[in-house]
Amino acid sequence: MLPELDPLLHSQLRLQIISLLIGLDSAEFNYILETTGATRGNVSVQLNKLKEAGYIKVKKSFGESYPITTCSITAKGIKAFEDYVKAINIYLGSAKNKEE
Repeated sequence: MLPELDPLLHSQLRLQIISLLIGLDSAEFNYILETTGATRGNVSVQLNKLKEAGYIKVKKSFGESYPITTCSITAKGIKAFEDYVKAINIYLGSAKNKEE
């Protein structure tokens, strides 16, 4: 039986965000926005969903005259991402075995 995929990470934009953060100490909102190509509102909504799940931390501060939102992945987020990748690899292995 194939493992269940984390529905929170199975969303393309949330997976993009987690994939970005997994390799960084932190990332500012504008970097995430530019890298994903998503709209400001959509990125904001998806960050909130990841934050509510405990997968990321969001820190809000102020620059000279503008707000700065910085995101970082949590230990729970790292574990969820690793589990998701393992599950996807099982799916891919299952498909490969059917071809042979």
